[in-house]
Amino acid sequence: MAMNYQDDVVLCGASKYSQKFYLNPDFDSLPTDIKQELKILCVLFTEDIGGTFELQFDAKGNIKMVTDAEPGDLMYDEIGSVLKIKQIQRDKEDLFMRLEMFYKVFALGMDPDELEQAVREGRFEEEDDEE
Repeated sequence: MAMNYQDDVVLCGASKYSQKFYLNPDFDSLPTDIKQELKILCVLFTEDIGGTFELQFDAKGNIKMVTDAEPGDLMYDEIGSVLKIKQIQRDKEDLFMRLEMFYKVFALGMDPDELEQAVREGRFEEEDDEE
């Protein structure tokens, strides 16, 4: 079931402007509770900060958070966005690690046993940082 992505891929996102949430259909197989948690995370971000917010996977399978605002949007809290992203990184570390493992196995075709061994040995994050 490898998806064979080569570039950044949007997992999900929300927009304060359109008042909508988007989940990439390629990830419909995620458990319902995780999809719900992602929806809550994205929508709350845009309600608190404004603008748009996306969770993306980079080419190596690492999650990144991307936020933006339309030009002239005075309600967008740029400073708050940085603080909120740091808070989300702390609070959702376990969720993001599980999503990254899912993506690395199913989209990038990595061996799940090797990934599990890397996590046990504490090498998971080191592998993510290699260029």
